Amino acid sequence: MGQGLLQIGLTLCIVIGITPLLGKYIARVFLGEKTLLDLVMQPVERLIYTLASVRKQDNMTGWQYARAILYSNFVMGVFVYLLIALQKFLPFNPTRLNMPSWDTVLHTAISFLTNTDQQHYAGETTLSYFSQTAALGFLMFTSAATGLAVGIAFIRGLTGRPLGNFYVDLTRGITRILLPISVIGAIALLLTGVPQTLAAPQVVTTLEGSTQYIARGPVASFEIIKQLGENGGGFFGVNSAHPFENPNGVSNLIEEIAMISIPAALIYTYGLFANNTKQAWRLFWMVFIIFVVLVSITAVGELQGNPLINTALGTDQPNLEGKEIRFGWAQTALWAVMTTATMCGAVNGMHDSLMPGGGFSTLFNLFLQIIWGGQGTGTAYLFIYLILTVFLTGLMVGRTPEFFGRKIEKREIVLASIVLLVHPIVVLIPSAIALASPNTLSGITNPGFHGISQVVYEYASAAANNGSGFAGLANSQPAPTALWWNLSTCVSILVGRYVPIIAILLLADSMAHKQTVAETPGTLRTDSLLFTSVTAGVILILGVLTFFPVLALGPIAEGFKLAVR
Repeated sequence: MGQGLLQIGLTLCIVIGITPLLGKYIARVFLGEKTLLDLVMQPVERLIYTLASVRKQDNMTGWQYARAILYSNFVMGVFVYLLIALQKFLPFNPTRLNMPSWDTVLHTAISFLTNTDQQHYAGETTLSYFSQTAALGFLMFTSAATGLAVGIAFIRGLTGRPLGNFYVDLTRGITRILLPISVIGAIALLLTGVPQTLAAPQVVTTLEGSTQYIARGPVASFEIIKQLGENGGGFFGVNSAHPFENPNGVSNLIEEIAMISIPAALIYTYGLFANNTKQAWRLFWMVFIIFVVLVSITAVGELQGNPLINTALGTDQPNLEGKEIRFGWAQTALWAVMTTATMCGAVNGMHDSLMPGGGFSTLFNLFLQIIWGGQGTGTAYLFIYLILTVFLTGLMVGRTPEFFGRKIEKREIVLASIVLLVHPIVVLIPSAIALASPNTLSGITNPGFHGISQVVYEYASAAANNGSGFAGLANSQPAPTALWWNLSTCVSILVGRYVPIIAILLLADSMAHKQTVAETPGTLRTDSLLFTSVTAGVILILGVLTFFPVLALGPIAEGFKLAVR
């Protein structure tokens, strides 16, 4: 127990330490200030801008920024669909894999395009090395950089700056942040034992004399951007529980830090843009405290174990079902909460085997989307709640709501409401349809309360662009189940990704063009402890109550059921 808690504490201390360092660097990159990579990357960026006919100094409006995202993402999505569909004829396919079913290809292309990386297939038996790297690896960089660009554009708008140019932000996000860190991280993972090879699967003879094929591939480069970019899609079917993706405690720590580093740092980046690091730190600690509470709930549940099993054995044992012994209960619990808090979606254990407390915490993160949040967009969601808090507190004290000296009016509240209402719509409606057809569509493998969590988790993961799942759900079985899950989650993924992005950019553009109002003694301070506490209350009230019936019917009811036996 003591060792597990020490591991969790050490990881969290590292996160706190690197947040201001990386936050400052990200701010310098997007403020156009000098960095150590200028000498290497400026010529590369100039070449990219020239080839793409992009003028670096051109700023975009909210609609122009949104259209640039939609156009570029559409082209990339079609390109990747064709690469996967034609993988049989493309190189680096040592096992001669054919095209998967059309709906699986469509779901995979859309999923990775949107930074969701939800997988209804096993990578090592479905996709070639070329498809994994040239198609999915390509989207892991571009989708992460797209989310990062949206987050930065939103921060610019809130702080009264022009939104910037999407193509410039996309390029800088890749060349200055994602690519350099990925190179260093891939080398570090190589040193821990993660393979990086284009060789065919290794053929070995087992002790029984049978033949076994050991899958391998260019895993290290794939793994680091999967974690750093909050992508989460695994090279192998069991994701980071596979010893080639995550061989030991050192690789596990590297991947956890990579997973949380950018979402945590972006809160500090906001403080630098706003010249108000005090507010940034208060927001950081608010999110950090909620995160620690969720980790504690999950860790305690896994440490105490399953009471039914412990009673039958006559001993107290942690819940080790679905876990890798090399990580144990503590690192599996921390990872499960972190991967759903950051919208990464990678797993080092099976979430379907978590105790009810773990199911509650992971679903809670997917519902709120702001406990660190996804790459850039999660930071924007956090500030959406700030705007709503300013509006509500302004109404309570009888003052015109203002944020950074800019009035919050009807247009801003409508756009903020769209961002928050889209998520429950694309989670609860398809979940209800699936649950209403348990024999043909739902794919439930665990009846009762846990089965409800399986279904709702799949759509919450899709809509939140997370990608993880309760692995027991039969979402890749023969039609009509597989077809239903592929197509229905595509709808949740697309709507959950692009509708909020458009609303966020329009909201940022609206804020950027507002006239500032002089601060008076009656102006509401948004960097106070009181305001931060009210923000936490608003988040819990608006976010949690929306999904409370689902939590009550799923993990909470499952917990009570275990407790009374």
